[in-house]
Amino acid sequence: MAGDRDAEPPFEHQPVMRDEIVDVFRAVPAGVVLDVTLGGGGHSEALLDSRADLRVLGIDRDPAALAAATERLRRFGDRVSTQRCRFDALRTAMAAIATSRLSGALFDLGVSSAQLDRAERGFSYRNDGPLDMRMDTDAPWSAADVVNGYDVDELARVIRSHGDERFAHRISRAIVAARPIESTAQLATVVTEAIPAAARRTGGHPAKRTFQAIRIEVNAELDVLPDAIDDAIDQLTPGGRIAVLSYHSGEDRIVKDRLRAASTGSCTCPPGLPCVCGAVQTVRLVRGVPKRPSEQERRDNPRAASARLRVAERLAAPGEQG
Repeated sequence: MAGDRDAEPPFEHQPVMRDEIVDVFRAVPAGVVLDVTLGGGGHSEALLDSRADLRVLGIDRDPAALAAATERLRRFGDRVSTQRCRFDALRTAMAAIATSRLSGALFDLGVSSAQLDRAERGFSYRNDGPLDMRMDTDAPWSAADVVNGYDVDELARVIRSHGDERFAHRISRAIVAARPIESTAQLATVVTEAIPAAARRTGGHPAKRTFQAIRIEVNAELDVLPDAIDDAIDQLTPGGRIAVLSYHSGEDRIVKDRLRAASTGSCTCPPGLPCVCGAVQTVRLVRGVPKRPSEQERRDNPRAASARLRVAERLAAPGEQG
């Protein structure tokens, strides 16, 4: 029936590596865990169920996600607080609930299944919808501005750097030639036809990388990530942990860089020699090599297949109780 097809699907998202995330925060001090990308609230629900001495501050810029998470977590009462903001505003969100230190911080980067599955959000290359891709639905900048406004070189840069797409220039030229592009289905067709036939047969949907790249550009995801990670580390109490789930190489490079910088104090001294530059290590790496979802989880939830988990634990500063 038409009414059934038009009904808005519930905002549901299967949390990636849920059990592993619970294990990461099992030994952190009691207090507040900041869920920096709250989404549907699945990770927060698991953390709150696992420990009665944890509270969650969840932030997200998607009002649909916040509404769904608020309903999902309602049973935890005042153990949950939510704020609508981007994750680089985490200090402001903490100040709003008078929290100055964190027991943990969780970043689950990328786009949720609920966002992908709603055609009207414009994230999906499989479902026809408007060229939107805004995580904050009130933001003025959308995918249509990127697709129909960037010149060939600028568009190729976005597709190459954010999507690791080797045919970036071919795709960008095809997009510019096809303007105006008004829907996700039209964009997916243009991208697919721009890629050589032999290359379309492997690696999933041919438009996947381009859609990912445009989404990242629209939401400035990589621009705000480094400072957000640094801020989260600064707010951790000794023994607190930061965990980051990333889904493509650009995100993971930033995560690896910021955690390494914190674990070395950005020391500039030659390897093997005593440090004389005054660097101060603020975290220890709990996992230097990214952990991937289990084989069973990858089978059950294909969208988790590319996930990589990195974790670091805050150290006590000299003279600070640890």
